[in-house]
Amino acid sequence: MTPVAADLGQPHSGTAQHRGAPVHATSAQDIFALIDPEEFAQHLAPITRRMIKDVINEIRVGVSAYDRPLEGEFGKVIVTSVEKAIHHVIDNLGSSEVDRTGWEEWFRELGRRQFRSGTSMDVMHSAVGIGTQVAWRHLRVSGESLGVPTGTLFTFADGLFKYSDELAATVSAGYAEAAANSRDGIDHRRRRLHRLLVSGEAESRQALVELASATDWPLPEHVGVVAIEHDPARTRNVTPELGSDVLVDLDGTVPSLVMSDPEQYVDALREELACRRLAVGPVVAVEEAHTSFNMARQALELAERGHMPDEEVIMCADRLADLAISSDEYLLRRISETALAPLSGLTPKQRARMSETLLAWLGVNDGCVTDIAERLGVHPQTVRYRLGKLRELFGESLDDPEQRLRLEMALRAPAEQ
Repeated sequence: MTPVAADLGQPHSGTAQHRGAPVHATSAQDIFALIDPEEFAQHLAPITRRMIKDVINEIRVGVSAYDRPLEGEFGKVIVTSVEKAIHHVIDNLGSSEVDRTGWEEWFRELGRRQFRSGTSMDVMHSAVGIGTQVAWRHLRVSGESLGVPTGTLFTFADGLFKYSDELAATVSAGYAEAAANSRDGIDHRRRRLHRLLVSGEAESRQALVELASATDWPLPEHVGVVAIEHDPARTRNVTPELGSDVLVDLDGTVPSLVMSDPEQYVDALREELACRRLAVGPVVAVEEAHTSFNMARQALELAERGHMPDEEVIMCADRLADLAISSDEYLLRRISETALAPLSGLTPKQRARMSETLLAWLGVNDGCVTDIAERLGVHPQTVRYRLGKLRELFGESLDDPEQRLRLEMALRAPAEQ
């Protein structure tokens, strides 16, 4: 018993024998050929326009990728597709020989469009399924109310659901054809997904889910982005050998990788990309991947200017304070000018020594002279002298917690700022 039969209840003996049982039918049209168009088509005319409208509306409600205004090319394609799908059935009832050339080409092209747009075929299958259910609901209710024989309804139901499978298969064939003919195929969609993630331009999480499905990349809850130094003078043409769970884009201004567990690949990347500096952004929610990328990119920029430790791999999660301090150059410059004004009368060499000592003093518990001397590699007496001088220059502001914070921010800031 078909799903439709389950809705209507068991047909009585012989109800499926309208103009011959479709037991040996090989296609939907074989089944539709068994239906007398004069008997059934007359009941379809009054409901066809409403049925088309409801199919379109329920597809838009049920499939988020199609929940858009019916405007431009999108509106034309979805309306025309539903009209063609429904009228092809109605116009060919009772016919055993039907020219499907135009129909097949339209729906194969629809599949090609799905591929080119990066939309998963699961989306189209959902739309076809919803459309079939809505169409059958109209036909069943209208047919029953107008007294269409149950056998005719069952025959039509068998044909309709087989037709649904054929339509989905035709769209899938166009999709597969476009994928096979595409030079980059899945790689193109993976790069597109990568760029949506690092740019933060995805319209919604659902858009990411659908594109990830089309790239065979299970969308993780959290990801981290690894930014790779781009310096042609120092770079070998190396493409790291990574798993399929890593999205790679080495062609961007800042080459980068998106993955759920960056630390898993750090050692391999360090070995393969030995001549490039790497910055590993923090792991964040997948919708916030662009923040991880921006942080990794900023770390590379600061390292290139000499304002980050010269490390092969910069772990941004361990450098959050440095990144935060450098995030607003204008504001930091104003803080530095004000906080370090007492040092302005010194020579550059004196200013460098006093700044070094002040930063060490701020970073040592209780300002222990011995610990500061050990950190700076100088005699404790030298430290005492410098601290005394600093007390003369800064006075009681050294005891003010807020001023000490400003001093540390200024001293940790890039020198040019």
